[in-house]
Amino acid sequence: MKSFLFPERQRRQQHDEEGAALVPPPALREIECKGDDGADHHDPAPAVQLERQYCSDGTTTEQRQAKPAWWRGQLVPTRGVGLVIGGLVVLALLLGATVSWWPIHLDYSSSSFLLGGGIRQHRPRPPHHARSPAANLIPIPFSCGGSGNTTSSSGTSPSPSPSPSASAAGRAPAAPPPPPPPPLCPQYFRHIHSDLSPWRETGITREAVERGRGRAAFRLVVVGGRAYVETYHRVFQTRDTFTQWGIAQLLARYPGRVPDLDLMFNCEDMPEVRAADFPVPSEAPPLFRYCKDDATLDIVFPDWSFWGWPEVNIRPWAPLLEEMARETRRLPWTEREPYAYWKGNPGVSAARADLLRCNTSREGKEWNVRAFRQDWGAAIRAGFRDSNLAKQCRYMYKIFVQGRSWSVSEKYILACDSPMLLVATPFKDFFSRGLVAGKHYWPIDPARKCTAIKFAVDWGNAHPAQAQRMAEEGSGFAREELSMDYVYDYMLHLLTEYARLLRYRPTVPEKAVELRPETIACPADGRDRDFMMESMERYVADYEPCTLPPPFTAQELRDMAHRDDELRRKVQKMMEKQS
Repeated sequence: MKSFLFPERQRRQQHDEEGAALVPPPALREIECKGDDGADHHDPAPAVQLERQYCSDGTTTEQRQAKPAWWRGQLVPTRGVGLVIGGLVVLALLLGATVSWWPIHLDYSSSSFLLGGGIRQHRPRPPHHARSPAANLIPIPFSCGGSGNTTSSSGTSPSPSPSPSASAAGRAPAAPPPPPPPPLCPQYFRHIHSDLSPWRETGITREAVERGRGRAAFRLVVVGGRAYVETYHRVFQTRDTFTQWGIAQLLARYPGRVPDLDLMFNCEDMPEVRAADFPVPSEAPPLFRYCKDDATLDIVFPDWSFWGWPEVNIRPWAPLLEEMARETRRLPWTEREPYAYWKGNPGVSAARADLLRCNTSREGKEWNVRAFRQDWGAAIRAGFRDSNLAKQCRYMYKIFVQGRSWSVSEKYILACDSPMLLVATPFKDFFSRGLVAGKHYWPIDPARKCTAIKFAVDWGNAHPAQAQRMAEEGSGFAREELSMDYVYDYMLHLLTEYARLLRYRPTVPEKAVELRPETIACPADGRDRDFMMESMERYVADYEPCTLPPPFTAQELRDMAHRDDELRRKVQKMMEKQS
């Protein structure tokens, strides 16, 4: 960190005193476990009763039973005073080491701020699944005709598994070890239950689905594991095409796992199924789209850009994540410019246009902001030379501000290894509901953007270790909890839970066409085709999806809201004290 970034010792001490109220010391809490049908499970008729139990730290009972006794708070009896004392010393050392990496516990009643306390390293989420050798995987065939070649992860079909050697003749092959249990899905998956709650008691009728036709861009029907699409109108750019491409990849990745269903999909920005228009929520049309707010009943689905946005040259999420990781390693956080950066189209919302005021004023007022207009026409003419998202992580802080509603930019900002300064917005997509203020981002008051951003940057520059920790938590969320494995699992669980609510047997519409990867990718060309090939699933999944956690309880939702409100009040008090 450059020395000029830090204030004099007296000001640092004042900051530390203020920050101490926001960063309480860490405490090891008792971790509770509960079964799928515990007090917090309100699904009246779950289709499958899982034996696994969930623990509040995101583990399962099987995983916890495999941990040493000290982890579970159980002391193993020892013989003799010396052994007891020795055991206590070892336990103290273990607990001391544990504090250095203890993860942030999502205790919804906690008022902790900025990562809970202490400067601890981000603990990565365990991998979604164990990778199998390519020889054991089933390739997903794909052909556009002509030579009839099919693709796999290496461009050719994998070789078959080798046969047993002669020396092993007469000896039964060893049974493969059982696969590990699937991980528990990230916490934001629990909002699947919330999105579907208006129809939980009554179910969804064909008439309810049909009521959404006037708002939908297309209708998706799955029958017998095959998907069909009926198109109603054109949408902006290729949103519908890449959304359908993602759905086709899901069916190829998990063949036979997507149940029969019938749904309407809207590809526009603004949610529009207003709860106030439906005093009886079950009468609302179940309409899928990319975002919602607390006043609407739309069902949130991953947006098209996870498979690429060719019009603005944004690569599919998985390869872009790898590219961003390489670029961020080249420029460590302490060597980046000590300002808050934003670049985008300010013409889509007043919130973005207002952000430009926070650039250094003519009077020389420094707000610690570097905001730039994105001229997409000029970017296209220049071949997107200065628009590579992977190369826009040169600043210590990144600003997220909404577009017309939500913005696909949030995941790219999170992945930059810089703290995200999030200008408060009512709009949420499927994963942003899992972000925790003070852990994954710093909240910014939209009514006082410039002042709030300046304060956040000053605070982060005065507390670089904690600012870096926030950067690690945000980028860790993007890379681990928002990996494509979990994007596909979210889609699968959402569609499965939705299909369980249908009170009729879906049928293929007369004007629908079958949705297959070949029918989408083969006619495409240019970047459209390139991004589809880059985001195409090569093999059938040989593992189970993550385990869907139960719904939030009413008390959990209240505690979450209280936690966020209290955190914002603390930030506000700190700003007032400084001014």
